[in-house]
Amino acid sequence: MARLSILMIAAASLGFLTGCGSIETEVDASAKPEASAKVSVAVAPATLTIDPPMTLQKSAYETAGDRQLGTIQPDEFPGLHNVIKLSDRIVSGSEPHGAEALEKIAEMGVKTILSVDGKVPDVETAEALGMRYVHIPIQYKGITDEESSQIVKTFRELEGPFYVHCFHGKHRGPAAAALGRIAVDGVEREQAIAEMRQWCGTAEKYEGLYRTIAEVHVPTLADTEGLDFDFPAAHPFGGFRQVMVQLPRAFDNLKAFSRNDWKVDPDHPDVDPYNEAAKLLDLFVYGNELHEVAAEPEDFRGWMDDSVREARALKGALEAHRAGSAIDFDAVNQAYNGVANACNACHKVYRND
Repeated sequence: MARLSILMIAAASLGFLTGCGSIETEVDASAKPEASAKVSVAVAPATLTIDPPMTLQKSAYETAGDRQLGTIQPDEFPGLHNVIKLSDRIVSGSEPHGAEALEKIAEMGVKTILSVDGKVPDVETAEALGMRYVHIPIQYKGITDEESSQIVKTFRELEGPFYVHCFHGKHRGPAAAALGRIAVDGVEREQAIAEMRQWCGTAEKYEGLYRTIAEVHVPTLADTEGLDFDFPAAHPFGGFRQVMVQLPRAFDNLKAFSRNDWKVDPDHPDVDPYNEAAKLLDLFVYGNELHEVAAEPEDFRGWMDDSVREARALKGALEAHRAGSAIDFDAVNQAYNGVANACNACHKVYRND
């Protein structure tokens, strides 16, 4: 193996690269990357060789546990979660919630933010802070060839460093970041999927994301140079896909309430469980009435009906509490779990695989 590749892999095992274009870079084995520190601009070698697809003997998720990495705990900041500095060029994390979170990203030295979530990002605030947004929404079941080419072209042709995010920063975002690790940082695929599992926490149920990184063709430099792609800052959706962008945000708030006996967080008095349940129900009802949902298979429509019913029960139980009655924990938790179960069953068949 060439000395350059050896140095890159050694640096990657520590979660950062210090000057990918320099063969003589020394790595401090005792150092731990700090996401709060500025990341530096590094230029990929023009002769960088793309690691070939892996031949898997077991699931990609299981394979991602073979190469043992050092332990790195994600950094947490206000409005910014699961932040992992993978290299001098690439940081992975959650959606930035609010201006303070975007300011933190700017403090890291980031020049381009790549969102692979469905929600339209806050482009205006990012630009005011000197950062460019690129929006390439992907799904949980994997990354298409077209999306892979767009993501890799973004890493190759726009100004870094890059902050890559989805919603939670644990599944789709790390997969997109892994493409960058292979295409411009030069790490092996085994290293890239190990980082997804062991550092970013990408779940086993998203085997399609792991297989994208392990097996799918990574576009060559000629491929991306010839690709007609103008790096859109926003890619808005309509219909059911937009419903699925909004639903997880309402459900995440309800999940937080469920863990706190359905009490309002004093730090966020404007977020009320009844209002979030009402929002959830409205989204399910709207989605269930779409023509595209009516055309789905019977099991899909059944889970949507279950979701509407359980969301309505959740809203009703919380409405009674809001009107002054003692909270019926059994009714509230049963309805909440009913929504969660219907969603998980549907996701297993239609979203994750």
